[in-house]
Amino acid sequence: MANKLQEPHRQTHAERRAEQRAKAQARAEQQAKERKQQTIIGVIVIAVVVVLLAVAGVAVYRSLHPQTSGGESSGADLTVEQAHEQLKTLDSRPTNADDEGGILISKDGYGKAVENVPTIGIYMDFICPGCGSVNRQLDANLTKLVDAGQINLDLHFMAFMDRFSTDDYSSRAANAILYVSDHDSNPDHLLHAVQNLYAEGFQPQEGSAYVPVSDEQIKEQLTNAGVPEEVAGKAATRSYDDWLNAVFGYTPHQENLQNSEGQMSTPTVTINGYRWDMNSASGGTMFDALLNAIGLKPDQVGVEGDLPSIGAEGKPIAE
Repeated sequence: MANKLQEPHRQTHAERRAEQRAKAQARAEQQAKERKQQTIIGVIVIAVVVVLLAVAGVAVYRSLHPQTSGGESSGADLTVEQAHEQLKTLDSRPTNADDEGGILISKDGYGKAVENVPTIGIYMDFICPGCGSVNRQLDANLTKLVDAGQINLDLHFMAFMDRFSTDDYSSRAANAILYVSDHDSNPDHLLHAVQNLYAEGFQPQEGSAYVPVSDEQIKEQLTNAGVPEEVAGKAATRSYDDWLNAVFGYTPHQENLQNSEGQMSTPTVTINGYRWDMNSASGGTMFDALLNAIGLKPDQVGVEGDLPSIGAEGKPIAE
């Protein structure tokens, strides 16, 4: 007997609705799963961004605020008042340093301010690229102004960028210059030694591009500036580290050195104690802008008796 073909099963209305509900539920569950995965991914992304922003914030803060390597005398462990007291009283205080950590140079030598002329303050770190740029643009002409008795120069050596080298270059260079200031009575040698350490081709790059600089290389830059061999040979002894740490704890907190965001960084230039905006020049060179700020014409540079118009107490002249 031949088998009869069975007719296909026809779904009832109730079965079709049940199947549709099952499919809708499956889609809803899949969509919920996808939303959950997206939420998790979003949370992870946000967390990563927050971490990166925090790291970036710390990096920016550290680049603008002196950091120390630790130790009982570390400036980071001191209050501003304690750091200032150490700045004035430590045995390692450089002989020619004043109570604010500056070394004043005039045509008359160390610590002898010429009357009625502006005092130009410069705050620097020897690995700081901006400091090198400022030095190369200004220092040769600043030396002319000093020699002619037209300005006093107030130098502040800092060493908070050791982490950007592999051998504490900032501290070693600052120590060497401070040693020269104590053991070579000719401030011209010091000024030229500073210029040599910032010379293009010698000043090292910071961070991953840093190439180690030996004490012997620093010594050579000092002797090339006229520093006696016996002084240059002992300059990198690190005998001023404690005093430099006190500088770390005090100098960045001085409001007259801070920018509009309440931060102090190197390089910083002051005129009669007022922070000078090095980017204020609308044209010409940085030195042209400085001359304008102190009230001196270019053809007066190096001319004894031609004095800047702002004197010893005036504010920088704005363009």
